[in-house]
Amino acid sequence: VQLQASGGGLVQAGGSLRLSCAASGSIAGIGPMSWYRQAPGKERERVAVVLRDGSIIYADSVKGRFTISRAKDKSAVYLQMNSLKPEDTAVYYCYVWNVKDFWGQGTLVTVSS
Repeated sequence: VQLQASGGGLVQAGGSLRLSCAASGSIAGIGPMSWYRQAPGKERERVAVVLRDGSIIYADSVKGRFTISRAKDKSAVYLQMNSLKPEDTAVYYCYVWNVKDFWGQGTLVTVSS
């Protein structure tokens, strides 16, 4: 599986961004599809995940502000980010599981105060 993330950028606090991650290759067997992020000096953390059955889990820090969705054929996963805060600044990575882990290349989100 190959993953290509896009949509990062610079935004003011309170603004919005939409991240996209296109999946190609052996996508039929993809299980969970997730977004993670890693801020400078911090460990990578999971932001949101869409499980195989379609159920969704969000990190407490983004509940009510971020929305994860995926294409029906699992060819893409998206992250709509609203009401962005400076503490959301990080490199965002898409992740899928299909027998093993697959990571996208990361896209930088910078939120200015």
